[in-house]
Amino acid sequence: MVKYCGYLVRNDLMLQRALELGLEPPEDADDRTDMILLAARDLMGETGVPRSAKLRHVKTSRGTRFWCIAFSSNDPHERLPATAPSEENYKALKEALQKKFPPQWYRAS
Repeated sequence: MVKYCGYLVRNDLMLQRALELGLEPPEDADDRTDMILLAARDLMGETGVPRSAKLRHVKTSRGTRFWCIAFSSNDPHERLPATAPSEENYKALKEALQKKFPPQWYRAS
């Protein structure tokens, strides 16, 4: 089972960020996904997330699906580190997302 270590990204917050960046409101599901991904990438750049981090779909233990900014993975094909990141790699993102805990491990969806 593939797992990722990272922070969950709420779609509504990323859509709001996309609108603040000047993107037009989404017309369909594809536009919505594109906006979420663009806003998440912008956030990653702004907070200095390592370029090796990736956006992946994950599932929580309750079965809810989210986008995740993933720092690590147990899948060697992902070309991500296998261990959780050091605090210096995620501290600014943690603050921007207002998280109170380090990145967590989630199942790929």
